[in-house]
Amino acid sequence: MRRRLIQSTLAVVLVVIAVFGVSLVIVETRTISESAQERVESEAVRLASIVDSRILASENVNADVLRNPVSKDQYAVIRMPGKPPIEIGSKPEGDTIQYTQRGEEGETVTVQEPRSAVTREVGRTLVIIGLVALLAVVAAVLLAVRQANRLASPLTDLAETAERLGSGDPRPRHKRYGVPELDRVADVLDASAERIGRMLTAERRLAADASHQLRTPLTALSMRLEEITLTDDPETVKEEATIALAQVERLTDVVQRLLTNSRDPRTGSAVTFDLDEVIQQQLAEWRPAYRSAGRAIVSSGKRHLTAVGTPGAVAQVLAALIENSLMHGGGTVALRTRVTGNQAVIEVTDEGPGVPADLGARIFERTISGRNSTGIGLAVARDLAEADGGRLELLQPQPPIFGLFLSRTPPPRKPDEDRAPTVR
Repeated sequence: MRRRLIQSTLAVVLVVIAVFGVSLVIVETRTISESAQERVESEAVRLASIVDSRILASENVNADVLRNPVSKDQYAVIRMPGKPPIEIGSKPEGDTIQYTQRGEEGETVTVQEPRSAVTREVGRTLVIIGLVALLAVVAAVLLAVRQANRLASPLTDLAETAERLGSGDPRPRHKRYGVPELDRVADVLDASAERIGRMLTAERRLAADASHQLRTPLTALSMRLEEITLTDDPETVKEEATIALAQVERLTDVVQRLLTNSRDPRTGSAVTFDLDEVIQQQLAEWRPAYRSAGRAIVSSGKRHLTAVGTPGAVAQVLAALIENSLMHGGGTVALRTRVTGNQAVIEVTDEGPGVPADLGARIFERTISGRNSTGIGLAVARDLAEADGGRLELLQPQPPIFGLFLSRTPPPRKPDEDRAPTVR
């Protein structure tokens, strides 16, 4: 591209020089020739006038008197009746420019000038025009190189940016070039880089969330399957298999919930459900793990509460809190339910050391952990709670008390949702 720009610019300049240069040479050559002819005629007329005036004054006419007015490149011959001709200057050889003027007293004045003088002047003019044309060509080449670099370098940068995007580096460069069209391409590439960066971040977040959130259901399912393999009682096998199937359904719900949140965290499927059922389900799932750790998990508080939310999401929030207490807490874990205003609250507490004072509410931030864990579980739990209009808070750091607040009243329906469909 750079070579083509230089060649095209140079071709345009050469065409312009050829068109205007030839025209200028023709015009200048004609002008110089006409000027030389006018100069010879003017000199002949002037000498004839001087001779006439001296003849009328009865003064002597000789070469010494007439020599000074004549140019050194000119040759003049004055012929008067009855007198020998008077020559001034050296007679030129070769082609000449001449003019003869007849005076009032019968004399004739002939002035000649060698055409070589005109040729030299034309040559000097051609040299000047050639130098100007050469300067124009050099200036055009420099301008073409500068313009080519100005256009080619941004295109090279844009190509490198596109290559970086293709190789998985979505960092925008925010570099502009002062050319509207190229800046528009740079804007599009930067916007694409930011969009790809957000997509990659969302994919990595989904992978981390899925890895963390699926670990607990899979562990519980594995424990149920181990129970089945260790017993020969058909009733026990049937009971454990039923629980395992329920856990598989909840595992499917976890996957679906993670995918939904990865697309739009605000998307929810809130319904009115029984809190006791979700709490008892979590107790049944986690008792084997707590029993293996030599600890207990219990529930207390107000019974038969209903709340608005997604049962699977609430179960996942409780599972994250229970797992957090199992890994970082101590003693008995208690799930307490109560009512405050128009909200149902589930508190999860244990007898462990609690949350370090330097963390506080930052415990819900991603990668923040007080016990060298991933720092993902509580962040995902808060996102799940907020997706259905609830909230998850740290009510007390030591001993730790986490509170899950859920609305007890469904959100008001929009007028369009209450309006009955019109039948036509």
